[in-house]
Amino acid sequence: MDYNAEALKMHKQWKGKIRIETPCELVTRDQLSVAYTPGVAAPCLEISEDVEKSFTYTRRGNLVAVVTDGTAVLGLGDIGPEAGMPVMEGKCALFKAFAGVDAFPICVRTKDVDEIVHTVEMIAGSFGGINLEDIAAPRCFEVERKLKERLDIPVFHDDQHGTAVVTVAAMINALKVVGKEISSVSAVVNGAGAAGTACTRLLMALGLKNVVVCDKLGALHEGLEGMTDAQRELARVTNPEKKSGPLSEVICGADVFLGFSAPKCLTGEMVKTMAKDPVIFACANPTPEIFPEEALAAGARVVGTGRSDYPNQINNVLVFPGVFRGALDVRAKEINDEMKVAAAKAIAGLIPDSELGENNIIPSVFDKNVVPAVAKAVAQAARRTGVSKC
Repeated sequence: MDYNAEALKMHKQWKGKIRIETPCELVTRDQLSVAYTPGVAAPCLEISEDVEKSFTYTRRGNLVAVVTDGTAVLGLGDIGPEAGMPVMEGKCALFKAFAGVDAFPICVRTKDVDEIVHTVEMIAGSFGGINLEDIAAPRCFEVERKLKERLDIPVFHDDQHGTAVVTVAAMINALKVVGKEISSVSAVVNGAGAAGTACTRLLMALGLKNVVVCDKLGALHEGLEGMTDAQRELARVTNPEKKSGPLSEVICGADVFLGFSAPKCLTGEMVKTMAKDPVIFACANPTPEIFPEEALAAGARVVGTGRSDYPNQINNVLVFPGVFRGALDVRAKEINDEMKVAAAKAIAGLIPDSELGENNIIPSVFDKNVVPAVAKAVAQAARRTGVSKC
């Protein structure tokens, strides 16, 4: 199938992938009077006395805003908020189809951090959660930080944390396959943007100690010139051996490669210099840092990509529906690291140890067990860490 041609045809036919539906019938005078005036005044007054009742008398508790400025849409880059709308609608459709969560796209015409934050802050009373999407780094870090400080509902940047959770889930099982412990492996992360930064931090929260992050400047280390504030903070907590130089040098002897960067930047010759039975996650889309055939031929033991036409697809769809389902169900005020780790372990746990293998480290996005398992784990972690309201 020519997916581009078919997508143009179907998007023109659909005229959008989301709709508004109502559970109330409006065919009699009494029905109208209950759903609207005069009856609607009663729930309005209840909410005016206690804003928390907006979660009881409105759809707010199951409604997520999918917010973008259109600056990092898929692999297309800064194409603008309107051009990002098909992706945001698609995200909303996935929320509904996989987890029964209602979501609405909010595409804002600004790249200014404070304007984005102010916009979301002003509309937050209509939503139970905020999903930030396709906002370029380093702006995305600041937007998320400020919103988390100001809002009492979950704020989740999926390009960071959704990617991090599914990558950690896949890594848990990949390391089982190769018989290595996360606390003892050495890893190289290529790409210091949203995904690479979040994955590094979540893996460290799980026990990874020896990790080097690379980008166009080479290996990040304290004192390296030209780093952003976010990169300087990352350099402060990574690269314990203070390695420097390009990817081709720091990859030598590494057990794990995680790519969130650029097509074909990892070669078979580089893979040959890694430790025995290396794990390669090449997540650049649609063209990965290295194709699985080349990585396997060079000695890789387990290879994952973001593509659906290869085994071990590392896909955010395994994460965000269940994470929000669980967070909304217990009225969590945030999504913390404990909840993310719980989600990763839940996803990994859906593959029994007896069924693990080089080509089977992560469940399918169509596995109906994923969302309930993730939602349950996230809800339990929210209660355990004291961020749930019910």
